Amino acid sequence: MKTSSNHVHVGYTMSKRVTDELGNIEMDVISVPSSHHGSENLSYVHKVGKPSKKTLLKEVGCIVKETFFADDPLRNFKDQPWSRKFVLGLQAVFPILEWERHYSLSKFNGDFIAGLTIASLCIPQDIGYAKLAYLPPQYGLYSSFVPPLIYAFMGSSRDIAIGPVAVVSLLLGNLLQNEIDPSESPLDYRRLAFTATFFAGVTQATLGFFRLGFLIDFLSHAAIVGFMAGAAVTIALQQLKGLLGVKQFTKKTDIVSVMRSVFHAAYHGWNWQTILIGLSFLAFLLVAKYIGKKKKKLFWVPAIAPMISVVLSTFFVYITRADKHSVQIVKHIRKGINPPSVDEIFFSGEYLAKGFRIGVLAGMIALTEAVAIGRTFASMKDYQLDGNKEMVALGTMNIVGSMTSCYVATGSFSRSAVNYMAGCHTAVSNIVMSGVVLLTLELITPLFKYTPNAILASIIISAVISLIDIEAMILIWKIDKFDFVACMGAFFGVVFSSVEIGLLIAVTISFAKILLQVTRPRTAVLGKLSGMTDYRNIRHYPDAAKVPGILIVRVDSAIYFSNSNYIKESGIHAMEELLRSLEKRDVKLVFANPGPIVVDKLHASKFHEMIGEDKIFLTVEDAVKTCAPKMDLEP
Repeated sequence: MKTSSNHVHVGYTMSKRVTDELGNIEMDVISVPSSHHGSENLSYVHKVGKPSKKTLLKEVGCIVKETFFADDPLRNFKDQPWSRKFVLGLQAVFPILEWERHYSLSKFNGDFIAGLTIASLCIPQDIGYAKLAYLPPQYGLYSSFVPPLIYAFMGSSRDIAIGPVAVVSLLLGNLLQNEIDPSESPLDYRRLAFTATFFAGVTQATLGFFRLGFLIDFLSHAAIVGFMAGAAVTIALQQLKGLLGVKQFTKKTDIVSVMRSVFHAAYHGWNWQTILIGLSFLAFLLVAKYIGKKKKKLFWVPAIAPMISVVLSTFFVYITRADKHSVQIVKHIRKGINPPSVDEIFFSGEYLAKGFRIGVLAGMIALTEAVAIGRTFASMKDYQLDGNKEMVALGTMNIVGSMTSCYVATGSFSRSAVNYMAGCHTAVSNIVMSGVVLLTLELITPLFKYTPNAILASIIISAVISLIDIEAMILIWKIDKFDFVACMGAFFGVVFSSVEIGLLIAVTISFAKILLQVTRPRTAVLGKLSGMTDYRNIRHYPDAAKVPGILIVRVDSAIYFSNSNYIKESGIHAMEELLRSLEKRDVKLVFANPGPIVVDKLHASKFHEMIGEDKIFLTVEDAVKTCAPKMDLEP
């Protein structure tokens, strides 16, 4: 019946009479013989073993272990003394305690260079991303100081670079401003941001601790590609305000409202000096990015280009006093390290539930992005990434971050790529980056006073362009049209409505696909390959021949109530109905290669007695040989 947990082989054997040309009855082609019928023509047939009986508690335990602890995370603790278990426990929580024993000066050199490189990239990005979240610029820097330190001690990825990211900043800003206007109530707005960050961390840590990371897989890859591309377009459109020097700009994010706002300001709101600065440095950033993409050894060019842009544009504005000619600048950035914010989190009142809802959404998106990035670079360097540990680490750093004036941080793909290409070896590169950010907060922030907003807009636009993966969209179209619908649905939902609607569409279509696959599983009719004992899908293998009198069907899904009407079988009750229906038509039902769970259910329900033990076979070949002993089935 099952070849694996997802495949079902069901054989239908038709008992019919075949007549010769004179109309005389000649022979029975097949009539599902008893186990001894025609035994002289049969080779040895393996039988499916009877499962041992399990108590309810043991059965539940097996299900829990298979679902949540399939990798046996406590295997290293077995047969170890308590002192060793304590050390292993600390290493499990803080992986740095395990790999620091093998750390060397050569590795530190690589991590130090990588840390300096990603710091030069993150500082200007952080200031811009904070504006996306409608927060003062220093909060972006705060979020690249504390969270990376926490992650360096608890994370298992060697390459991921931690900090604010564009998509999460945009999502958080949109959700927060729907509840509180940041210009009218900036204090309450920040408090709600910290509350959302706290619950984002709680969500992430909870998923990791209870090993529920598989939940993020419900958001399909196609939906993520579409959502990210839509978010990139939305973010880029939002930057037209800074790039064009528009003062009065819509708070809506859909493309229609944004473009209406841009063209409405065309005659009186655009500033040519701002446009000149913005477009000039945007071109510089894109060229630098192109150079880094074409020549991998020059990866540092696009990495330092944002900082060069900030320095040059700030100097230019300062000496020309372009701010006196309506060129908008950053102005004040608070000096000093993160102030504590634990007393600013809403643990009660009307904003508690709102902060929880926003935090769960932002936390899930941040988690999806970070895990995807971590897995990508882990596969490139051929090491194992523990997804559940990653979730706990990300959650802990955001919980601590919410108490130290940070908003939601996660893994950044652009920084992680630079980190990887710069030759990082461990998470120490995050510590180095955090140290540079610390020095910036303590010493350099006043120098950003004259940084033009147009530069931040240019940096953000150049950063989010890489989120639009055209090649992935084309590949999705070629592979699965339904996935492409999910991709485009998420994309257009974000672009023409809002990030929340786009996210809702992405989740809805992802679940719809799962339900469709469950209720409409693929089925395959199998045939025998000449000269072999294998049976294959006749659509994929035209040379595979059907066995006369026998229909071999494989159902590529688990069988239960929701797909019973589609394949006419589901669970034990539907099997009984199918058996009775087939018997009325003089068609016999046999099973081949059932999985252990199926065998357990067949015996627990006594269905094996109803169908007969001799109708359950270990392989399709055994089933065919037994049911058609007089046919020439030898390879």
